[in-house]
Amino acid sequence: MTCPPARGGRGSQPDQGGPISTETRINDRIRVPEVRLVGPNGEQVGIVRIEDALRLAQEADLDLVEVAPQARPPVCKLMDFGKFKYESAQKARESRRNQVLTVIKEQKLRPKIDSHDYETKKRNVVRFLEHGNKVKVTIMFRGREQSRPELGFRLLKRLAEDVQELGFVESSAKQDGRNMIMVLAPHKNVRPKPKSTSANSTDDQQDIDVDSIDPIEAIDTVAAIETVEAVDADSPGTGETQTEE
Repeated sequence: MTCPPARGGRGSQPDQGGPISTETRINDRIRVPEVRLVGPNGEQVGIVRIEDALRLAQEADLDLVEVAPQARPPVCKLMDFGKFKYESAQKARESRRNQVLTVIKEQKLRPKIDSHDYETKKRNVVRFLEHGNKVKVTIMFRGREQSRPELGFRLLKRLAEDVQELGFVESSAKQDGRNMIMVLAPHKNVRPKPKSTSANSTDDQQDIDVDSIDPIEAIDTVAAIETVEAVDADSPGTGETQTEE
């Protein structure tokens, strides 16, 4: 008859504990003999038995919340746990909203770019910087162009000078294989441009004196408009569709 291996022996399997819970323990879930109690206004009550802490929480119509479980003894506070969770969620949402998301746009150029294409690429870089994005400018060399890296240096220097009011060179031009890379970053005081409003929209709005309107003339005008709309709807081929390319 063979005896089972002793606990902790060579033939035994190590004790695999369950997953560690990160949930905050409150009220009856706190299983310790005594706690360091903090009052609802932050006052130090001292080390008390868990039964006394639960009784104080019940008398104050509050929850006993374990705020520092690693302390010896654990630190618990009297508070409204539901309100605490709501305020914590609001603070976390506000901090995520205030986070600045850094976006890096890329603009590629050739060392022998003509003036028209250069102006187009520069407008793209200006638009990226105006929206608060960083721009990675890449000069692509091909064939014999790789033997003339000074063309890329001059082009990147020219671009940096043209957009210096909106951004600065965060990473200087450097060779990376067949490419040359420079990173531009917007100034901190750069803000996105406001949407342009049509000047005609304010000119077309006029104040109308309701008391000066003749009801008979108003009825005739509405009837005439409805007649014109009905005629336009019956006549085919009058519609015009604009396609934006």
